[in-house]
Amino acid sequence: MQQPVPVLEARNIDIWRGERCLIRGLSFSVGGGQLALVVGPNGAGKTSLLRVLAGLAPYGSGQVLWNGTAVPRLAPEERADFVYRGHLDGLKKELTVEENLSFSAALRGQAAVFDSLLMTLNLHDVADRQTRFLSAGQRRRVGLAALKLANARLWLLDEPMTNLDAAGRALVTGWVDEHLRGGGIAVVATHQPEELARPGTTLVEL
Repeated sequence: MQQPVPVLEARNIDIWRGERCLIRGLSFSVGGGQLALVVGPNGAGKTSLLRVLAGLAPYGSGQVLWNGTAVPRLAPEERADFVYRGHLDGLKKELTVEENLSFSAALRGQAAVFDSLLMTLNLHDVADRQTRFLSAGQRRRVGLAALKLANARLWLLDEPMTNLDAAGRALVTGWVDEHLRGGGIAVVATHQPEELARPGTTLVEL
């Protein structure tokens, strides 16, 4: 089977945190329809790697490329191809669920149409509740709704299964599969690779 043309590439990159080198000489690539799973112990640099790939943090030597262009040099419209969801929920606690999703969509220049999405995520009954009053699992599902609304080609996900029950984890797995089938790319940091791995997955071990 012919391999997809690399779209996201890390070429021999070093990542530092202060005086400590977290990652040295890392190289991997993924193309359309491909998944990379980033695994390693706590403190190995999984979150730092995702932030570097997203263009949110600097790196040392090497290159991070998107369609052959260094990620730090991408134009704003090219960065719209990326969505990063960290292990924190990233929500504004004083806003309701609907307000958070509308705000997230507006930042990307999109209209938020999410009634069916709230039903899918079992959030319809709390749509008008401030997120400060939600459970950890509900907040995680709101973050997943924002991911789905982003309509981005590259998903960068940091521990997306955290605080989710079995149904929520199955939903994430299904969404990742759907995203890949549509030609999207996903890079996922996880302690549960067995739930997401499929044939052809790139394993990035830190």
